[in-house]
Amino acid sequence: MGTLVIIIGGAHALSKQAYMESLFDQFRMEEIGASYLNAPPEQQIERLKAYVSSKMQTFQLGNLLFFVGIGLVSSLWISGMLTRPLRKLVAAIERVAQGDLDVNVPVRAKDEYGKVIRTFNDMTLRLREAEEARRRLVADVAHELRTPLSVMQLKLENAQQSDSYVPPEILLRLHDEVIRLGLLVEDLHALSLAEAGRLALDCKPLDLPAKLEQIVEDMKMEAEENGLEMAFRSNAGPAAVMADTRRITQVFINLLTNAIRYTPAGGQIKVTVHDEVTEQNVAYTCVSVSDTGIGIPAEELAHLFDRFYRVEKARSRHTGGTGLGLSIAHHFVKAHGGFIRVESEPDRGTTFRVYLPAA
Repeated sequence: MGTLVIIIGGAHALSKQAYMESLFDQFRMEEIGASYLNAPPEQQIERLKAYVSSKMQTFQLGNLLFFVGIGLVSSLWISGMLTRPLRKLVAAIERVAQGDLDVNVPVRAKDEYGKVIRTFNDMTLRLREAEEARRRLVADVAHELRTPLSVMQLKLENAQQSDSYVPPEILLRLHDEVIRLGLLVEDLHALSLAEAGRLALDCKPLDLPAKLEQIVEDMKMEAEENGLEMAFRSNAGPAAVMADTRRITQVFINLLTNAIRYTPAGGQIKVTVHDEVTEQNVAYTCVSVSDTGIGIPAEELAHLFDRFYRVEKARSRHTGGTGLGLSIAHHFVKAHGGFIRVESEPDRGTTFRVYLPAA
């Protein structure tokens, strides 16, 4: 814009100078004669002023029309340049309104338009991810509900067709499937609240080592029934965290249940409370849950906390569970302001490290 003004101003000055030179040449040829030279100096000046004024009026009128035209053309060009990104953005918004989420507007500027376009692209990306998550959720829920419902339907149909006494073990099997459905629905509800940031937490100071020792004692019997050794160790003194006791208990129960499920008989499970660690100027209490189980391939670790995700070998549906335990643990810890990291090697075991902000 500044360059355009300089160019127009320079062109105007040069044209005015050239016109004035030609104007004096015309005056000399047309007006300077015997009568002009014999006239008094005052009359000569007046005749020169009158001649120049008459010619300059025409020149100024032409200048005015020229600059009006230049102004209109420049304003149209500038408005087109300024609104071009906006027109592209409006076209992309219309496509999104019609249901097309595969929209990405190129960002070619770092001004306000560029910021708006980047924000729009981020929004469409999140919409695509949300839509994909919704589709996966519907497919996963339908798949998970199909198995218990099919079992219940088959058992009920057999009981109706037999027209005889229904053994208690059949009813027990139906009851187990009802419990499985109830757990699945409850886990999905809690997970959806956590993902939406609407999970209600009743956070109070919690002595984490004492609570973990209690959880380990409660789950030792299940571990021993599977031929496993479970131990608890604290490398720190009392470590207080601000946490919802019920939710944090569910986190570590899910992790320990996962460790028990995928550790062969004769293996070991260890729960360790470490000294406080600092990440990005925030103090965390770290708890590791380690096992000597079958491990997880490196390429599967990135999807470990996805809903219903099962590693082909390590997460067979025959081992039980709803397939939501690790996802719930991840989102519950995140709701507390913490995070989970995992390290694993196939056939050598897995270690989950839970970081919770220290009180």
